Amino acid sequence: MKTANNRLDIAIKKLYTAFHDDCLHPECCKQCAVGNILDHSDAWKHFSDDHGSTKLNYIGHVNETFGKRFNGYTPSELLLIEVTFLKACGYQLPLHFKNNKPENPTNKDNLFKGLQAVIELLCELDKSPNVMDYTKLFDNLRISKKSLVLK
Repeated sequence: MKTANNRLDIAIKKLYTAFHDDCLHPECCKQCAVGNILDHSDAWKHFSDDHGSTKLNYIGHVNETFGKRFNGYTPSELLLIEVTFLKACGYQLPLHFKNNKPENPTNKDNLFKGLQAVIELLCELDKSPNVMDYTKLFDNLRISKKSLVLK
């Protein structure tokens, strides 16, 4: 799947690979959605005081203000990506031992929901059509079915 945006293509490829290689883990800063997008770096975790928060701290604000990008993404975009991933995987945010979380964090169904939500967000950020939207396939089937009936 190719899109018009290079950072989107690269991020989707990294997330897809991580999912299929069992290297996607919501509770690990290097293996979560953002950790995988940033090549298993955990530097992004210093942009907020709470894992699972979109509120930038001082370090996050400084990087954002100076226009710093990490693999094409701003600090606020990275935090939004992580929050989207965690919520879709079934976590109560911010991540804290007292808050609810899934019984099995690496359950493939939960991870797929997280992957799907993140890819949808990445497409929105880049103003691209959602590559995970399968409804267009059904539209084509309906058109084909109608044309068969008319013949």
